[in-house]
Amino acid sequence: MRSPRETPPRVGVFGLLGSGNLGNDGSLEAVLGYLREAHPASPVDALCGGPATVTARYRIPATRLHWYHGEYRTASRAGAMAGKGLGKLVDVFRTAAWVRKHEVVIVPGMGVLEATLPLRPWGFPYSLFLLCAAGRLFRTRVALVGVGAAPIADRPTRALVRWSARLAAYRSYRDAESRDAMREMGVDTARDEVYPDLAFALPSPPRGTPDGTVCVGVMDFHGGNDDRARADEIHRRYLEGTTRFVRALAEDGRRVRLLTGDECDTTVVAAILEAVDSPLVTAAEVASLADLMAETAAADAVVAIRYHNLICALKAGTPTLAVSYAAKSDALMAGMGLGAYCHPAREVDADRLLEQFRELEKHAPELRRTLAGRNEETVRQLDHQFTALTTALFQATAPRETP
Repeated sequence: MRSPRETPPRVGVFGLLGSGNLGNDGSLEAVLGYLREAHPASPVDALCGGPATVTARYRIPATRLHWYHGEYRTASRAGAMAGKGLGKLVDVFRTAAWVRKHEVVIVPGMGVLEATLPLRPWGFPYSLFLLCAAGRLFRTRVALVGVGAAPIADRPTRALVRWSARLAAYRSYRDAESRDAMREMGVDTARDEVYPDLAFALPSPPRGTPDGTVCVGVMDFHGGNDDRARADEIHRRYLEGTTRFVRALAEDGRRVRLLTGDECDTTVVAAILEAVDSPLVTAAEVASLADLMAETAAADAVVAIRYHNLICALKAGTPTLAVSYAAKSDALMAGMGLGAYCHPAREVDADRLLEQFRELEKHAPELRRTLAGRNEETVRQLDHQFTALTTALFQATAPRETP
């Protein structure tokens, strides 16, 4: 253990942070809150997708994750393909140089060990592997904290994810299904723990005055990694079913607030607003999970598809119905006592969704009591997560010799 006079360990945070996904940024915010309270002397910086946003919002230095600026644009021309290929090589050295400057690197939450949405192996899985391999090489303790995982069919992606997990110094998961998935992929999870999602550590919003509003969280949903052949059909069915549901609420005189969780979701919001064309249906402008929580806290009920939209509503104590696109949503709802209120995202049936919604509202008072108790428990569990993180990373960190 370091003596009080030694230099505090340098901490890095890593991931697709500041890139427009509010859930990812919420996980970062929770980890930064922990670091500033428990380890205020440790300098923190980021290697991330949106460095300008991270620096402006969270006041920490940040470096771009990829050397090639067009990393997440489809490369159809020879020049773009060459740029991506060169970028993969350059990123080996950039990532290694960044990791070497730290004693601890934290990957805060996020579904970094899953492919429930379209994902290529040479994208983020490759970046995560470079991080964990560099951590092992330079004896930097890389921690995958409260991450999500799921079975992966694609062999290259599965191999990169499996080796990333094996090379990490610390792992914890946001649900038992994630730990089971990694065990099935050949990772020894005997010492890995399960805790609630990191976003549950964020401050709870004040309860608003319910006025009959229903929040409907939407997503630019095209299925997962294994659904590429029918992605357009899945998207059309999801959009049509969600639009019919919103229209039915408006025809009943209910105010509807459309919520997003990523910048790409705005196209779905625009399509629903145009199709329903009602003054009762409006779109919320949200820039953080705190904004999302405030919206859901003021609602009578929430129907949402994005995982962190669900977390915000559950954290706010609002009766919630999940339009579920992955096992992680089902597990989250079951863990919070609302397992009966899930609807398949790939087969949205507006009539059935309305039936489930009315059942949800009928049991709203008891569901609010259930959520209040479960939220108290999540706070206790996350306190234990951060204590375990301090023990595993900071008390075990010692001056290193360069290999």
